[in-house]
Amino acid sequence: MNEALLSVRGLEVRFPVRRGMLSLSQRPKDFVRAVDGVDLDIQRGETLGLVGESGCGKSTTGRAILQLVRPTAGSVVFAGKELTQLRAAELRRMRRHMQIVFQNPYSSLDPRMTIGSIVAEPLQVHHVARGRELRERVRELLELVGLDPQHLRRYPHEFSGGQRQRVGIARAIALHPEFIVADEPISALDVSIQAQILNLLQDLQQKLGLTYLFIAHDLAVVRYISTRIAVMYLGKLVEVAEAERLIERPLHPYTQALIAAVPVPEPERQRARQHIVLPGEVPSPVHPPSGCRFRTRCAWAFERCATEEPMLREWEGGHTVACHLMEEADPPHLRGRIVPAAVR
Repeated sequence: MNEALLSVRGLEVRFPVRRGMLSLSQRPKDFVRAVDGVDLDIQRGETLGLVGESGCGKSTTGRAILQLVRPTAGSVVFAGKELTQLRAAELRRMRRHMQIVFQNPYSSLDPRMTIGSIVAEPLQVHHVARGRELRERVRELLELVGLDPQHLRRYPHEFSGGQRQRVGIARAIALHPEFIVADEPISALDVSIQAQILNLLQDLQQKLGLTYLFIAHDLAVVRYISTRIAVMYLGKLVEVAEAERLIERPLHPYTQALIAAVPVPEPERQRARQHIVLPGEVPSPVHPPSGCRFRTRCAWAFERCATEEPMLREWEGGHTVACHLMEEADPPHLRGRIVPAAVR
């Protein structure tokens, strides 16, 4: 894990806001800043967990990295190639090396196609296999994800949610990719099935040498599967660290609030926890707050937070955080903090 497979710098994605029936012919007056200046590196063979509440830009970041959504600005370098500068034909060739597992297995599979056809499609599109070789490869892929190859002529509606997600995973690994974006792959599944899919992803990573960007909003899940964790708020990264380090010693007030929100099943520990209640609502990504995006909900915000945007800085052992409070000798938000037992 000493080689960066993916390097993202200054990634921005803005969506135009148009109003009225004639809006398509008008120039947009506002933009939704879904992703606003994201920098991250993903090392070959690791799993980077991207966590944050709904609407913070996690999924858009993953899709922009794969160029499924074209970035408004920024650089995405994958395996030494700048993806944002590639033409359609060149980008199509790169698709063999980077894939995605979508969130909802009920909508990501074509209901008119058999699961055999779904898994075979990328192999046919990229002219990797055909005929008997194609059929054998599809059978191997279904076995690899824990499905019976005898069912390849069945349709998606004949399978459970967990089985459908296994089909989606088989499709994603069909071309032997190096990098996979897992966009909340278990959030639409029953709790009893979620661990099975997580274990499958880990097994495939070891067997095939995969690198993951794992997107989720559940910190316990992200900690279980991730090597490192990046925390996102309103289009920006606020903290990045090794998984255990971030859970045991979160340095950003927002990360602390996320960890404190994880429920603890034991009443005594629940009562002894530090409770963090964030006031107000998440600001609009159309008109985000000046300075620090989190300042309108932060109990420790001061004047500088409103006028100067904090940059991601490394404070200790690869642990980076974007918070002005960390420049104080004794940061007030770290005094007497109780680490919640739920994610220990």
